[in-house]
Amino acid sequence: MTGVVLSQADRIRIQRRTVGILSFGQVLGGVAFGATVSLGALLAKDISGSDALSGLATASVTLGAALAAIPLARLASTRGRRFALTAGNLLALVGIAIVISAAAVRSFPLLLTGIVLIGMGNAGNLQSRFAATDLADPAHRGRDLSIVVWATTIGGVAGPLLLGAGEQLGRAIGMPVHTGSYLFSLVAQIAAFTLYLVALRPDPLLVSRELPETASADGVVERVDRPLAARYAIFAVAGSHVTMASVMAMTPVHLVNMTMAGMDHGAGSLGSHPMADVDVTVLVGVTIALHVAGMYGLSPVFGILADRWGRLRTVLLGQALLVVSLCFAMFAGETAWGVMVALILLGLGWSAATVAGAALLTEASAPALRTRRQGRSDSLMSLSAAGGAVLAGVILQSFSYAGLAIAALVVVVAIVVLSPFGRR
Repeated sequence: MTGVVLSQADRIRIQRRTVGILSFGQVLGGVAFGATVSLGALLAKDISGSDALSGLATASVTLGAALAAIPLARLASTRGRRFALTAGNLLALVGIAIVISAAAVRSFPLLLTGIVLIGMGNAGNLQSRFAATDLADPAHRGRDLSIVVWATTIGGVAGPLLLGAGEQLGRAIGMPVHTGSYLFSLVAQIAAFTLYLVALRPDPLLVSRELPETASADGVVERVDRPLAARYAIFAVAGSHVTMASVMAMTPVHLVNMTMAGMDHGAGSLGSHPMADVDVTVLVGVTIALHVAGMYGLSPVFGILADRWGRLRTVLLGQALLVVSLCFAMFAGETAWGVMVALILLGLGWSAATVAGAALLTEASAPALRTRRQGRSDSLMSLSAAGGAVLAGVILQSFSYAGLAIAALVVVVAIVVLSPFGRR
């Protein structure tokens, strides 16, 4: 596209097409990643026999994403978004194959290796939201970003809900325990790889470099850099993510423990039904599906709020939702309905904070620094969540689900206290 001058109509047309392709890709990515999130902790617990070690599964996903975020951002900077996204899909495909093999040979280190590669693939998926901002009008940046985030709802909800069918299919063809749903992940990743490779043309990031400087909603030309606001945005996104990831990672294990307790006592807290009669795989799948719906279902609303109400205010709205979620986990976390409500609100708080935080990071960074900071943001977000997931397993085993919620609340308080830096 070098030397080609695009009209405003061409830019709008390319942007709409790009958002559509990225959204469809996120649907496929959501199917693939939803099953991985639900099953990773259960596979780790099954192979290792330890609740504490089960947290390493989610930690490995986020560690993989952290390791790949900056290299994929550099690849996007030099070759474009298309190459970065397809590279992520290839990493995830290799990871899925390794996880299935690890379950077959009962190898915990091999399992973690495969999950790390799946996490690397998810790093590419995360960059889709930034790709939606490359050609976006500044006044609609939050909206366009949130549309791509919202598209993950379809696949992200479908993935966990397919756990039961996946396990039945896996047993029918002789796959290892808890790996049947990875068949759906495999097909979805192949489809997403093909979509980005064939359809994401022209590349939005490469096209954006041929355009003149644009002005933000307040009329400021976006070459001005605001490093303090950018750093706060990175911290707010990472802190919100580690809060969400640490609680979510241990929820499947907590639900399994609740079910086992129900079997021991003959009764539980799922309405009037004894927990001993509950299919734990279905319970985990429904709970995670509701959580993913909270994460992505209202993201366009939060995107519009970020555009009209302000990036920082929407970040703080997300923290308020996280506080309410953690209160449910503390005071109603021993009931199935309480866990479900907590996970829904946890997803909503994450959505508001990360959508608005990503928009704040983009507009607070000069164009020459955006891709680099976006990669650093994703890397820090994933790395901190990896550490949080490891600690979450230890905290759950040592103190309970309520203790985990109290620990996560400390991070939320820090984001609120440091919020004045987001205005500078």
